[in-house]
Amino acid sequence: HCPVALLTLSLLLSSRHCEAEELPIVDRAGLNYQSQVYNESTGDVYYPEGPLLPCRLLPPDLVKCNPPLDLKGNVSLKDSLGHGCTKWGGQSYHKVEHTKLQCFALQDIECYGNRTFLRGRAPCLKYSGHYFLTTLLYSVFLGFLAIDRFCLGHTGAAIGKMLCLGGFGIWWIVDIILLCTGSLRPADESSWVPYY
Repeated sequence: HCPVALLTLSLLLSSRHCEAEELPIVDRAGLNYQSQVYNESTGDVYYPEGPLLPCRLLPPDLVKCNPPLDLKGNVSLKDSLGHGCTKWGGQSYHKVEHTKLQCFALQDIECYGNRTFLRGRAPCLKYSGHYFLTTLLYSVFLGFLAIDRFCLGHTGAAIGKMLCLGGFGIWWIVDIILLCTGSLRPADESSWVPYY
């Protein structure tokens, strides 16, 4: 019982000692967390053997990238900016436009050079919640009611298809074929959401 009592007494004394020490409280709300800039404009010289890595070579965990920029078909703006998407989506990898992303080093990460830079080769794809399998099942089982066309956002065609009960069965079958061949896509030109 004696070692337990001594251990308890020593813990009590050490906890009182810790309570007596007051650590300074730092108010971080009013502080400005701008990271230090290291480049030629500040008089710093890059040393390859030094601790600073060029910002554009930072690993992905230390960088945040903005999503691809929608240029709405403006090719001259893409040429002047050097990045952005003029068209979205495509049926195959070769038909999908790729672009660089505008990235920046995270705060409090020290690196050399411009903290904002272009990186990578990202596909110009946007998703709006359309799943191919779900739409195909709608087309097979509820195609005569034009649920597949409503789901894809083709409202005008959907109303016509619904009023004639799937084109008397012909339009229903044609839509299934169009879906399977990739000719019938979402009206907003978004890509199918992939299943992982």
